[in-house]
Amino acid sequence: MNTSTVAKKDITKLQRAIVDGLEDVKAQDIRVFDTEELSALFERVIVASGTSNRQTKALAASVRDAVRDAGFAKPRVEGEANGEWIIVDCGRAVVHIMQPNFRQYYNLEELWGEKPVRMKLGAAKPATAEAEKPAKAPAKTKAEPTSLKRSNAAKKGVAEAFPSKAALKKAAEKASPKAPAKKAAPAKKAVAAKSAVPAKKPAAKKITTVTVKPATKPAAKSAAKPAAKKVAAKKTATRKA
Repeated sequence: MNTSTVAKKDITKLQRAIVDGLEDVKAQDIRVFDTEELSALFERVIVASGTSNRQTKALAASVRDAVRDAGFAKPRVEGEANGEWIIVDCGRAVVHIMQPNFRQYYNLEELWGEKPVRMKLGAAKPATAEAEKPAKAPAKTKAEPTSLKRSNAAKKGVAEAFPSKAALKKAAEKASPKAPAKKAAPAKKAVAAKSAVPAKKPAAKKITTVTVKPATKPAAKSAAKPAAKKVAAKKTATRKA
């Protein structure tokens, strides 16, 4: 592997460690510049802001620890006494931690900012660090405002003092003892079955009628008598004639 490739990997690792150290203490407006062609003493200039002396000192301590943990030599720190402008010399990279008014006055970006280096800020932490974080507590339910409680209590007091007709009726129903419901006698199955089936009428008896015909006299005799009388009358008439 070429020495240039190794050197490039080292400077990339170093600037990553510095930026991580600054982000751990919430540094503002972090800028990284490539100064390899501008100076033979260092290859990177990193500028960041801290809002107070306390924060700038904490940022310097965090950068120093992060660089040592990455396997580099211990950096030198200057200006830590007042905390307005602290310089952390990491060898191939120099970190300027400044308060906003000093940063605006000296304007180091104009001096070293010809080649800004693009870096991915807010890099993801290792999984172990995420696992060490305590679990979030469940969200608490919002308590009912005191004004709402008072209004609800006032409404309840008015309702109790002046009950409505429906409320009075319910109260009267609760107060009056209810008569026990009478249990209906169970109907007998046999009686129910008999009442359901209609009674059958008795079958009518068949009556056999016998018609008796009166005895008739023979028609020949009755009809023969007048005929005989007529014949006899004719005979006597012919004789007389």
